Amino acid sequence: MSTTYERDADGGYRRGYEYGRNGNPTRALLEKALASLEGGATSATFASGTAACLAVLHTVGPGGHVLATEDCYHGTLRQLQELLPEMGIEASLVDTTDLDSVRSGLRDNTRLIWVETPSNPLLRISDIAALAKLAHENGCRLACDNTFGTPVLQHPLSFGADYSVHSSTKYIGGHSDVTGGAVIAARDDGHFEKVRRWQSKGGAVPSPFDCWLQLRSLNTLPLRVRQQAASALLLAEFLQNHERVSLVHYPGLSDHSGHALAARQMRADEQPRCGGVLSFEVRGGEAAAMSVAARTQLFIRATSLGGVESLIEHRASVEGPDSKAPPGLLRLAVGIEHVEDLRSDLDQALAR
Repeated sequence: MSTTYERDADGGYRRGYEYGRNGNPTRALLEKALASLEGGATSATFASGTAACLAVLHTVGPGGHVLATEDCYHGTLRQLQELLPEMGIEASLVDTTDLDSVRSGLRDNTRLIWVETPSNPLLRISDIAALAKLAHENGCRLACDNTFGTPVLQHPLSFGADYSVHSSTKYIGGHSDVTGGAVIAARDDGHFEKVRRWQSKGGAVPSPFDCWLQLRSLNTLPLRVRQQAASALLLAEFLQNHERVSLVHYPGLSDHSGHALAARQMRADEQPRCGGVLSFEVRGGEAAAMSVAARTQLFIRATSLGGVESLIEHRASVEGPDSKAPPGLLRLAVGIEHVEDLRSDLDQALAR
């Protein structure tokens, strides 16, 4: 937990650490573990997922342009629309599931393509390999928000992405008790050094205890994610056949527009697994959706995802008036409770 470290007699730091903001042994262990899990060369951890996101976005620099997934996490949208212009960086949104749209959105000054797949909360799937190829052909880098995918199910770097970014508050932390973020890089080069410099000079670093909590959670990460993904699929299939549900957004369903691509990109144990988050639209719109959320007994009405408890949330009311979430949409973050208990809870809430 030290914030400062003893100098050598000659004034050097042969032990490798000098001050807590610049680095500490526990953070170094976490960064090494995350880089290994994603097949990366190096990584940098942060005090939150939004801090990790901004660390990558800022590398574009004044006069540059970012092209991003149009239905990405609303916190990322706020950064793209409010913070980047203050840095002299342009940003525009595009349907990253459509390569022609991405190609048309590229500019001479585009330096980064930001893709979120699966997207939040509509669970749309973008082709990481195709986007990486397009980015590199046009002198850009590709960053992939892999929070929903997790290191268990999806490895963006293996498909050509330059960065894999996480809100480690979610599945990596896994217990709703620590806030964090991470950037894993395919190469430890001068460009990543900008991310590392933002970490140190910007100061949004995780504490040693935060890092320890995440290291603790990595031991159960594959067990949790596999169970959450298996349960999410069963719940998606149940909801798809429920008379009070008009539409289910989950790439594990065979009729989802991104199902085939997700089956190739998202796998664990050599089997397609599409994550522990799904969303569905309740017939009757916002009032009906809010009523369903109010009546669940096991699903907790709360923001976030990736923990061991199951959460339910009306996204449009959380995201505000510019939300792309339909008014009747509820997002489920599936935990590790028995799936039949979760199914029964949704059934009774919908029936009432």
